[in-house]
Amino acid sequence: MTTHILGICGTFMGGIALLARESGIEITGSDNHVYPPMSTMLAQQGVQVQSGLTPENIPAGTTTIVVGNVMTRGMDVVEHVLNQNLPYTSGPQWLYEHILRDKWVLAVAGTHGKTTTASMLAWILEYAGLKPGFLIGGVPENFGLSARLGESPFFVVEADEYDTAFFDKRSKFVHYHPRTVILNNLEYDHADIFPDLQAIQTQFHHLLRMVPGNGLIVANGQTKAIDEVLEMGAWTAVEKFSVVAEKTGWSARYLEADGSQFEVLLAGDIQGVVAWQSMGEHNVSNALAAIAAARHVGVPVTHAIAALAEFKGVKRRMQLRGTVNGVKVYDDFAHHPTAIATTLDGLRKKVGRAKITAVLEPRSNTMRLGVHKDQLAASLSGADEVILYQPAGVGWDMQSVVADLGGKACLSDNIDHIIQKVSQDRQVENILIMSNGGFEGIHEKMLAALEQRT
Repeated sequence: MTTHILGICGTFMGGIALLARESGIEITGSDNHVYPPMSTMLAQQGVQVQSGLTPENIPAGTTTIVVGNVMTRGMDVVEHVLNQNLPYTSGPQWLYEHILRDKWVLAVAGTHGKTTTASMLAWILEYAGLKPGFLIGGVPENFGLSARLGESPFFVVEADEYDTAFFDKRSKFVHYHPRTVILNNLEYDHADIFPDLQAIQTQFHHLLRMVPGNGLIVANGQTKAIDEVLEMGAWTAVEKFSVVAEKTGWSARYLEADGSQFEVLLAGDIQGVVAWQSMGEHNVSNALAAIAAARHVGVPVTHAIAALAEFKGVKRRMQLRGTVNGVKVYDDFAHHPTAIATTLDGLRKKVGRAKITAVLEPRSNTMRLGVHKDQLAASLSGADEVILYQPAGVGWDMQSVVADLGGKACLSDNIDHIIQKVSQDRQVENILIMSNGGFEGIHEKMLAALEQRT
């Protein structure tokens, strides 16, 4: 069996490649955009990647083509597959049929925090000796891989609400049939495929309809949109979590303002103290969800707490890429106003009054459409200086955000100019670069420029 993956360098499709290879399936792939960490990880695992989404890059004799959701009608390679009647399927469908069908699936869904929470959950199960399989939309530092088969019935999957493929417009997560599901949070996003929040809530309810009665729904108790989904109908036990100390459900009591230490409470009773290297309210929330989900498969809370003390984080999630002469360069995947605000809040609590320079690329489809433009300035207000990069194809005037931020913001369409401006600033202390893409290698270029400045 030979499988070719179209769009292999996306985090999800790259994970599919690793699982297929580990299953003994011969894998090839092609993509237009190749950048770390996925490109590096695929190369290390011996997966051959062809540059360019063209019919010529599909090897002769390929028995199955897995189509990434970046593929659209009108692309030469898609039309070739259809015209030649080549066998094709979607990534989520392939995942269920080849990997998940006989597994106890733990799915992590929500607008924000899916990658980090799934990474925490997989690590907790690993620490407990359960050797889970996983497919995560990033690279957990504890594993160094975004996907593996595992050696147990348990499989952790990041459950994305984005649509499945050009021929299947259902959300990816309806293919996974989870027994344990986390609903981290829920806001309006993916404006290119969902007209409003209610449309996303409908997809989330489709997910809940598939969770068996002996399963578990772990739900954020501070999110009205999730409460509304549950009110549509739930046939499974629900455990709620909150970052505010509560007498019901899972909650936290802060011992350090930045979230680096906190008590874990269940129904108001202290279960233990998490002391770890992560920070921020969003990560405290993620941790509570992961602890609750792990308990559902038999991991004692004390084990989960001990595991989190050794959790190393995820590449591109508040990842410190380097320090040059005391200047720290951070990389974060944030691309939604809520995620941007929580990331900045966590960093502020870590660095105190030290200067934070935020550099943002509005790369997601929702950002490019300007859906959240009115919330963007407020989400960036926690930074001391803001530099917005305006790439080609943004359909709105980003200068309005600069105006709302006053004198501490500027707009540029040239990455080299951004690097020069920031690296030559003698007051720069913490550089936070936010993008859900490669951002043309700006992180390494920024570190090099800091090294070279006189």
